[in-house]
Amino acid sequence: MLSTINPTMKALTIFIPGLLLAFVFDPFTPLVYLIFTILITFLLSDLSVKRWLLIFVPFVFVALSFSWMTMLYSSDTFSDGNVLFSFWWFEVTEGSMIVAVSLGLRSLCLVALSLMFVLTTDSTKFMLSLMQQAKLPPKLTYGILAGYRFLPTFKHEFEVLRQAHKIRGAGRAKGVKGRIRQFRRYAIPLLANAIRKAERVAVAMESKGFTGSTERTHYHKMSIRKRDWMFFSAFVFVFFVTVFASYLFGYLNIFGRQF
Repeated sequence: MLSTINPTMKALTIFIPGLLLAFVFDPFTPLVYLIFTILITFLLSDLSVKRWLLIFVPFVFVALSFSWMTMLYSSDTFSDGNVLFSFWWFEVTEGSMIVAVSLGLRSLCLVALSLMFVLTTDSTKFMLSLMQQAKLPPKLTYGILAGYRFLPTFKHEFEVLRQAHKIRGAGRAKGVKGRIRQFRRYAIPLLANAIRKAERVAVAMESKGFTGSTERTHYHKMSIRKRDWMFFSAFVFVFFVTVFASYLFGYLNIFGRQF
């Protein structure tokens, strides 16, 4: 089902809870919303758990590093409460621990929301939806889509260039100066090819009628249906229910103010 949701509505569904989570500083709210997001991701899609974990797990370590630094360098607003432990000149209090865990969970929640969007959204449909629903100029959206399609080509050209240099004896460089020279050997030919491809694509697009006019027809029509609004409403509703539950249990903390 997730792959059939209108991409613009799906992006809006991710953006609003992600923005609202930035104001919450208690662990309960992002933890519940993280569990909800993961459940929705796997219940309404056919994503492989292994593939999802391969992408998600590295961000766990990033979130742990954020939490660790926040715990050690919390401001006076968030460092109240009893001292849990101390070492060297650092003192970790209950307040700093809570805000550190909250930051880590918020980071993972944003990652889970982003993965739900990226792994279940077709890039072409997303650009078409931005044109038809968000009213973005076709010149911009088609340009982004064309550039995105070039990425695999650039990767192939880089591999061909690297193998050609290796055959001619220009192997992997050592040292900082060698790496800089190697970067120039790769960058200049790739940039020249990119400019040539961009000119050809621009001429081809203009000859096919992609002149940037907003008054154009579309072969593939994108629309916002009832299920898209239901999807959006469900995520927003669950967020506010989670916040309300956090308030009832006495966990809710907004910018250091306990409710």
